[in-house]
Amino acid sequence: MTRPGTARLLAPADGEIASLADQAYYAIRELIVSLEYAPGDPISERDLTDRLGIGRTPIREALRQLAQEKLVEVFPRRGMFVTTVDVRDLARLCEVRVVLEPEAARLAAERATQADLDEIWALLEELESRRRRSDRVLIDLDERIHRTIYRSAHNDFLEETLEEYYALALRIWMMALDKTSTLRDAVEEHHSVLEAIARGMGEAAAQRMREHVDRFEDTMRQVLLLQ
Repeated sequence: MTRPGTARLLAPADGEIASLADQAYYAIRELIVSLEYAPGDPISERDLTDRLGIGRTPIREALRQLAQEKLVEVFPRRGMFVTTVDVRDLARLCEVRVVLEPEAARLAAERATQADLDEIWALLEELESRRRRSDRVLIDLDERIHRTIYRSAHNDFLEETLEEYYALALRIWMMALDKTSTLRDAVEEHHSVLEAIARGMGEAAAQRMREHVDRFEDTMRQVLLLQ
C-alpha cells in the first residue's frame, strides 16, 4: 500500500541529521509510517541499501533501533518484517500516551520560552485558517503541533519517548485515513491544547490533551475492529 506524497514524515529539519545511521533510521521509519512498507511486509537490507544509497552497516544499525521501537520484528530463519497492528497494540500504546502526552502539555505550559510561544501562536493562526487542506497537509500540521509541544516541555527524555510513540500512533492513523472522516476534527482539537499552553494554563492543557488521546483511541479502535 503506497500513499503518494507522504515522504519525509517525522524526519528532523534539514541539517539536523548527523550520521549515516541516523539518515537510514529516519528514512526507513518514514517508509514504514507512511505505509510504503505496509504492516507485515518483508524488509531486505540489500533493497534498502540500493533504495537509500546508504551502506549496509548503517542500514543494519537503523533496523536494530526500529526493532527496539516495535516498528520492525525479526524472526529466526525467516527474516525481518514490518510489525503488524491490532487492537491490543492500540490499547497498550494509548495507555502510555494518555499519561505522557498530557504531562508534556502541562510542562510546556510551564516552561515554554518566548521562541516556543512564537511557534505556538503561529500554529494557532494556522489552525484558525479556514482554507481547505489535504490529508497530507493535515498530517504534517498534526506532526508539527505534537513536536512543538514535546520540545516546549524541555525534557529530552520525555521528548524522545513521545517521538517514538507518536510514530507508532501515526502509522495507525495512516491505516485509517481511508476509513474515517475525523482527520480534520482531530487536528483542530489541538487548538484548545495550544491555547492553554500559550496562556500558561498547565492543568487545562493536560486535560485537553488527555481528551484528545482518548478520542484518538476510540476512533482508531472502531476502524481496526472493522478491518
